[in-house]
Amino acid sequence: MARDLKHVRNFCIIAHIDHGKSTLADRLLQMTGTVLDRDMKEQLLDGMDLERERGITIKSHPVTMYYKAPDGETYELNLIDTPGHVDFTYEVSRSMAACEGAVLLIDATQGVEAQTVANTYLAIENNLEIIPVLNKVDMPTAKADEVAKQVEDILTLSMDGAPRVSAKTGLNVQDVMNAVLARVPPPKTVEGAPLRALIFDSTYDAFRGVIPYVRVVDGRIKVGDKIRLMGSGLQTEVKEVGIFRPKQMPTSSLEAGQVGYVIGTIKEAEQVKTGDTITEANRPSTAPLPGFREVHPMVFSGIYPVDTAELEKLKHSLEKLKLNDSSLAFQSESSVALGFGFRCGFLGLLHLEIVQERLRREFDMDIISTYPSVIYRVYLKNGEFLEIDNPHHMPDPTQIDRMEEPMIRAFIICRNENIGDIIRICRDRRGEVVKTDSLDTTRIMMTCQLPLNEILVDFHDALKNVSKGYASMDYEHSGYQESDLVKMDILLNGESVDAFSAIVHRSKAVYRGRQMCEALKEVIPSHQFAVPIQAAINKTIVARETIKAMRKDVTAKCYGGDISRKRKLLERQKEGKKKMKQFGSVNVPQEAFISVLKTGF
Repeated sequence: MARDLKHVRNFCIIAHIDHGKSTLADRLLQMTGTVLDRDMKEQLLDGMDLERERGITIKSHPVTMYYKAPDGETYELNLIDTPGHVDFTYEVSRSMAACEGAVLLIDATQGVEAQTVANTYLAIENNLEIIPVLNKVDMPTAKADEVAKQVEDILTLSMDGAPRVSAKTGLNVQDVMNAVLARVPPPKTVEGAPLRALIFDSTYDAFRGVIPYVRVVDGRIKVGDKIRLMGSGLQTEVKEVGIFRPKQMPTSSLEAGQVGYVIGTIKEAEQVKTGDTITEANRPSTAPLPGFREVHPMVFSGIYPVDTAELEKLKHSLEKLKLNDSSLAFQSESSVALGFGFRCGFLGLLHLEIVQERLRREFDMDIISTYPSVIYRVYLKNGEFLEIDNPHHMPDPTQIDRMEEPMIRAFIICRNENIGDIIRICRDRRGEVVKTDSLDTTRIMMTCQLPLNEILVDFHDALKNVSKGYASMDYEHSGYQESDLVKMDILLNGESVDAFSAIVHRSKAVYRGRQMCEALKEVIPSHQFAVPIQAAINKTIVARETIKAMRKDVTAKCYGGDISRKRKLLERQKEGKKKMKQFGSVNVPQEAFISVLKTGF
């Protein structure tokens, strides 16, 4: 007998960072009695301490709630709490594909921000019913009417009857639940169709292997079924299925329209990809669910242990992280300066930051990371094509025909008085403002085209500085563009130090070379001989600093007498230093790498 789907609602909560997504989810869990008051804690669905501290969601967290509506009927509500940051856009889009509706949460004190716009467009692309909700209306600085007008003007969403809530105090949260029941359509399924279930996330358990989180679209999954992943072709037998309340709770089966988890005998995390489709092995579906694509890293950085004896520990730590974060990629590499380490690929800057922080906290690793880089496309004169994420792999300049770098389209929302400063910041980073849209009398949204490698280190900080913290930014990738790029080497006493090599735009090479040389001069200690620090492009020196030699006063023992004796001692010292410079090596302390790579260029 087919399951009645009229009483099922699948929805997600989307918002800009820190607009109260996880707090609203907490209130919904309390209101439906899914979590007892004694077990309640803030940001319950955020499992990591890092998520709680920074107020961000890194992993999707599904939960099934049962709610008795005012009409007396009991509804099954499947909520998927999604990440909000641009780095995880693909995961968010797959979480949305598992829903029919989205609660768009807007902070009544901040108004529409960059990620609010981006998430709304993503929800529209996934054909979701969007329910706008104003949060933090109890705050003294709330501008509910003004923000409601912004939502109508910018996002073209009707605010008639839109709930105005305080997720912290629970004010009017009941209205959100009633709006979900009234406006989100129940799931649709094809009667008698073969099993199709969307994997929107997965986690790893040391005893049970990989656990995919799924939304069943057609058919049903029960214990003992033989299933196949359509993307990878992997087959396994189902050992357990269940729902989230919010902890895993086994059930006899997962029916069409339900959200839950499936445990098989999958041991390799790489075999389960977000967006893949699960079907029956014996009666497979002919077409997978749409939208699946391979996720490729966009930003690369070398990660090295400060103590070289901890290399194996770092390797095991990265392997454990990868089990629960399939988008992290890494491979071994070595550096003359830093020793052995790993070249790691990340979805973006926040992803890079989170992985580094987790290595330090969860695995107690003391690490150095090299300056982040992106994937450049290099076209050679012989017709070959290379993708390069590490300056050391750059071919000889005489063989290169042209190079391309990845571009982004950035959406920056700021106050009117900050427009000039933000245009200057964009131009300093080789960007251009494509268009500007007025949001209201005080704020504007600027659309800018920028190279990805120019926003890697301090772009976000610069935006916050000039706007006194008010500007917000979101971005999307917009393909590749031809650019005049060169490899810049840093030479210490004539020898190249591979850890400091970088691919830069020719127009910025001299400036960055000077910055790097000045930074190194401050942190490298004096030697017995003068040490030249040089920045070179294709063996042409573009910047130089010199660390003066430590000088012993060899004439101190001479009291008066002929000047020629003093001169002879100084000449002998000069010869010794010349010989030492020829055979001596420059000692670069570990702190020098850490401080220079932290400051970047």
